[in-house]
Amino acid sequence: MEYDLLIVGGGINGCAIAREASLYGLKVLLVEKDDLASHTSSASTKLIHGGLRYLESYEFRLVREALHERERLLSAAPHLIRPMTFVLPHAHSVRPWWMVRTGLYLYDVLAGTSSLPRSRVLHARDRTFTDPLKGDHKGFVYSDAWVDDSRLTLANAVDAAAHDAEIATRTELLSARRGGDGWTAELSDGRTVQARMLVNAAGPWVAKLLERLHVTTRSRVRLVKGSHIVVPRLFEGEHAYILQQPDRRIVFAIPYEGGFTEIGTTDVPVQRPEDAVCSDEEVRYLCEAVNRYFTRQITEADVVSKWSGVRPLHDDGEARAQNVTRDYVLETDSEGPPLLSVFGGKITTARALAEEAMEKIAPLLGIEHRHKTRARMFPGGAIASFDDWLAKAQARWPFLGAYRAQRMAHAYGRCMEDMLRGIGDEAGMGQDLGGGLTEVEVRWMRDHEWARTAEDVLWRRSKIGLHAMPGMTERVERVLAE
Repeated sequence: MEYDLLIVGGGINGCAIAREASLYGLKVLLVEKDDLASHTSSASTKLIHGGLRYLESYEFRLVREALHERERLLSAAPHLIRPMTFVLPHAHSVRPWWMVRTGLYLYDVLAGTSSLPRSRVLHARDRTFTDPLKGDHKGFVYSDAWVDDSRLTLANAVDAAAHDAEIATRTELLSARRGGDGWTAELSDGRTVQARMLVNAAGPWVAKLLERLHVTTRSRVRLVKGSHIVVPRLFEGEHAYILQQPDRRIVFAIPYEGGFTEIGTTDVPVQRPEDAVCSDEEVRYLCEAVNRYFTRQITEADVVSKWSGVRPLHDDGEARAQNVTRDYVLETDSEGPPLLSVFGGKITTARALAEEAMEKIAPLLGIEHRHKTRARMFPGGAIASFDDWLAKAQARWPFLGAYRAQRMAHAYGRCMEDMLRGIGDEAGMGQDLGGGLTEVEVRWMRDHEWARTAEDVLWRRSKIGLHAMPGMTERVERVLAE
């Protein structure tokens, strides 16, 4: 089988490049040894943001690009991405008031014309924001956005597949060698394929793949582990908090799945991608981080879920992990059939990274470069107002109930119309597998979203695993195996 582009890695960067390339009409094959977004891209802090703290490192270009991408993504996937208000208390601050205020002003300026509110100081009337906090209630309020990271990764893959890209999950690149006409690759599904160009978007495994390909690059990758914990809800409301710590790090406390609060993240250097395990020390650090600020105190016993992802950062030589750049570098090797390797990046800038990748790929494949996704909606995202769409969904499928309708509207957007076509009552949804998850939804995930295991369904395509009931895993596995 012959392809124009063979992409290795089904994280956010690989899927975004597959989407961009497929819109050019290129014949694309993406291979992922596990599930889509099964590693770093489902283990983020789940924010679309400019990176306020990156201003301290003078990364103005990165922040500006990320803030402009934030605006594009809010329009392109309003079901997956929603505005969120952040409260930045000044208590325990390791930065002077003027510095924080100046940073927020610059953040607003770099955002340019934005649909989100500008930053402001925290007022005495902001009781919803201040009541959960201990001590001094001075501080600031600003805006960014929340994202379902694994479903945004999936949306890129779905859009790529709609334009004839082949997405092969549970398929590992066993070997690849250069020849006169391109790359010849052996895959774990037994196939031997040819490709004019190879893209190394293996994330934390980017350097390991280069070693296997016997390719030397100028760029290096630095592996930094970021861990998160989930506890029962610490505060009421849909706003979040950004908490300054004595070590100059910041920790977010974010509303999560209705009844919970997500807390993260850490920055711990690691040697291997397999070291993505949230340690007891990290759990204690995150508990102490929120206990400095909130009246409601937590302990390790309150943690109901935790995750850790290894960020493959571009190694810029910084001594401290928290100071390593979150910018990305794309490096090409044209000693024979071309190879593009991706170092670094973040979920907010994946679309821009893919656009820049195509700027490098297009001349190597002899095609004209064009901007394809700057104003393009993601699948399900053609929604002018999410609240209006939710109201229509609740009226059209009243049997879903308010909670399930909201969950599904956020997950699928207008793709619900295809999933539920011809279904007029609860009986048409099939068996309830637990937590409102039905046979119809699991089959959709299997047939349209590459779900193969209960973990794929319960933790990446949804977060129903937080509410899992006895026997639910077995029931999901049965439907998947039909």
